[in-house]
Parts: sequence; structure tokens; C-alpha cells
Amino acid sequence: MPPDFLISLLARYSQQPPSIRPHVTLTFAQSTDAKIAAIPGKQLILSGDESMQMTHWLRSMHDAILVGIGTALNDDPQLNTRRLPPPHNLPRPIILDSHLRLSTSCKLLNNFRAGSGRRPWIISTPSQDPSWISRKDALEQAGANIIEIPSLNGRLSVPAVLQSLRDRDVRSLMVEGGATVIASFFSASVVDTLIITTAPTLVGDNGLGYTLAGSHQQFTLAHTQLLGKDTVTSWVA
Repeated sequence: MPPDFLISLLARYSQQPPSIRPHVTLTFAQSTDAKIAAIPGKQLILSGDESMQMTHWLRSMHDAILVGIGTALNDDPQLNTRRLPPPHNLPRPIILDSHLRLSTSCKLLNNFRAGSGRRPWIISTPSQDPSWISRKDALEQAGANIIEIPSLNGRLSVPAVLQSLRDRDVRSLMVEGGATVIASFFSASVVDTLIITTAPTLVGDNGLGYTLAGSHQQFTLAHTQLLGKDTVTSWVA
């Protein structure tokens, strides 16, 4: 069973009526000095076994999981619930990838082709560039579903992304990063629940942080939980 605090925290999702966007849970792990990732090309593992198990329960409680292309390329994540005993909900993996840089041999697509994962959705901005069209064809042949959303000032619009997902019956969305995605969701003021896992380690200059700049939301501390050596704090908007 999921930890009790997650059940209580997310119970309001089922109690509230449908809206024009999914409920958004933003969650990430950070070091004590607020670093969430290593320098490009390096993977930084912060969560211990207990908090990682919690993250997989949290994934199972959402319709979909979203990460940015930077995280997808750097970490090659599976975005599944493999640490949980069956049966449990397997959320839809979603990648924000404006230029379709995702590899056709990534774990997400490999898992889908092997029958052990759901079909990934890739959200991109439409283009008439032949190389973009070629990459789209290759990704679709590999099993991806490409969702095209016009860009706003050269970037994917978070509200437009959320509206598109809600139109596809995604009622709850778990956002896992990386730093650019975290900043864009905060800036759009669309975060309903914030869950931060803090590991007792210092990363220093070899790590990348994040910013909350531009957010007009105010959060209230809902719960603090010690899981192994990690501290998990939960906040609600």
C-alpha cells in the first residue's frame, strides 16, 4: 500500500470536479545544497531505497508522468513502477521534446515494444523541416505517439500542454523534472501539490540547481516524513 501521507495528500484529487487541466504534482529529489542534477552527461542519484519506493507509489497514483527532454537524454529513465508488487496502475510516460531529440532506442520505447511499458507520448512543436519530419516518422515507427502543440515565443506553453493532456483524459499528472521543466511549471503557477525529497548529501559546484522565480503561487506545508535517511516534505497550493 502507498504511504498513508500520500493517500491523504492526493485524496482531494478524486474529490474535486474535473477541470480544464489535470491536477499537477511536482516532485523531485534534491541534495542538502539544493542540487537536483549533475552536469550534463552525468547521472546524479539522490534518493535512497525508501524514498525511491515512495516515488514509485506516487507514480502509481497518477494517470501520467512527465519529464523534459534533457532528463530523458541524460538519465534514460523508465518512468514506471517496477519497484511495486502487482497489481498497480502503470502511468503514461510523457516527454516534452520540442525538437524530437528522443532516441528511438531509449528505455521507454524499448519497454513499450517489449510489452512491459505503456506507449510514450512525446509533446513537440510542429515543423515543416525535413529533419524534424524524418525524426517524427522514426519515433512513431518505434512506437511513440507524437502530440503536436504550436509553440509560444519559441517554447512549449505549459497551459497548452496541460489542456491537451486533459483533452486526452489525463486527470492527474506527476511532473519529475528536470530543472527547466520545474521552472516552467512554477512560472505558469499550475502546481497543485509539491513533494520534495531532500537527501543528506552535498553536491557542490558539480550539480545543477533550480529556480522558483516567476511563480505567484503560495504553498502550505502539509506533511514531513523521514524515509530512511531522506526527508520528504509535502506542500499544497
